[in-house]
Amino acid sequence: MDSAALTAALAKFEGLYPETIELSLGRIEAVLDTLGRPQDKLPPTIHVAGTNGKGSTCAYLRAMAEEAGLRVHVYTSPHLVRFNERIRLAGELVSDEALISWIDRVYDALEDRPITRFEATTATALLAFSEVPADLLILEVGLGGRYDATNVMNTPALSVITPVDFDHKRFLGSDLAFIAGEKAGIIKPNRPVVSAIQARVCGEVIAKQAAELEAPLTVLRMEDIERVPERVALPGTHQRYNAALAGLAMRTLAMPNVSDSAIWQGAQTAVWPARMQRLADGPVTQLGGGAEVWLDGGHNPHAATAIAELLREMGGRTVMVAAMIASKDHGGFFHSFKGVIEEVHTLPNAPGHAGADPEELAETARAFLPSAEAHTSLEAAMKAAASTTPDRILIGGSLYLAGEVLAMNDQSPI
Repeated sequence: MDSAALTAALAKFEGLYPETIELSLGRIEAVLDTLGRPQDKLPPTIHVAGTNGKGSTCAYLRAMAEEAGLRVHVYTSPHLVRFNERIRLAGELVSDEALISWIDRVYDALEDRPITRFEATTATALLAFSEVPADLLILEVGLGGRYDATNVMNTPALSVITPVDFDHKRFLGSDLAFIAGEKAGIIKPNRPVVSAIQARVCGEVIAKQAAELEAPLTVLRMEDIERVPERVALPGTHQRYNAALAGLAMRTLAMPNVSDSAIWQGAQTAVWPARMQRLADGPVTQLGGGAEVWLDGGHNPHAATAIAELLREMGGRTVMVAAMIASKDHGGFFHSFKGVIEEVHTLPNAPGHAGADPEELAETARAFLPSAEAHTSLEAAMKAAASTTPDRILIGGSLYLAGEVLAMNDQSPI
């Protein structure tokens, strides 16, 4: 968990939250101008947008680059247990002392102007990245792309777009072409872009945007996937696709010393917690009654479909323990597990994250799955799941729940 000093430093940004959230870059650009435009002083940057697989693709990119001996900055969100997980400086998580210093400088530069916490912390990260030497920066979009706080640089070395699907409907709506357009908003004039295999409408939008900006576009092909080792670091066919996308990105970037050997070694050594992660022995797994306990933070239908495919491959009987954010597509998520999971135990999400009511979540699950029961705590849900003696218990539906589980299981995500 975050230290008291870091919690207090981050709390400074809460009082500046805008009354209404507009998708705009104006707020962060204003503070970055005051700070001397650190976004113009970054190492070569890979900017990663998409709906699913962003974090995993970033993990593969980092592992591949580090196998080649490069010093790598990484910015990802959300964190699981400690805020520091979001900012990796030349291979190491940012220290509390250094982070608080950069937070204070950003806060002073704000001069009480309104800003969201994500915008303020992104400004903090960009300031840090501009002042610590590195060979490469991997920058993950938080939400959307076009108006995301990370989209403030004019000349990324490379833009990467992972599979696009429905998510964040409150902000991005339910028009898949529009969502793809927002993700494609990270594409910059004359700068190369790499895309995953997309649904037709998404692929067309991305290709049109790239053509209009004269940005060379390379789309992942089956031949690229076939080049990936049969077994990669993260389980599931979808993770082989993510590794292939990262490999294609690194070959397109063509940085010194990034050989095929480094790329495929990185594909087999990448680490990214809460993505079909089997938990180690600890307080949470001990509630499982001898069943394997797995953790995944996937929270939309596309992610659920990938998880369900892996569960089919694994065989045996899986029971789910789930919490979700209220604004997510609960029905689409549970529908993806039809025929794979028969029993779901719902619980409140981690505190402070607008979680769905467990009773309503269970009612939605029952529309697609044979059995769903609501509980008031993780302990109660785990005990109920274990009582049916499954082969495994999958805890899922929310990255915030995943972070809480890792903390409760005394298991560091890094």
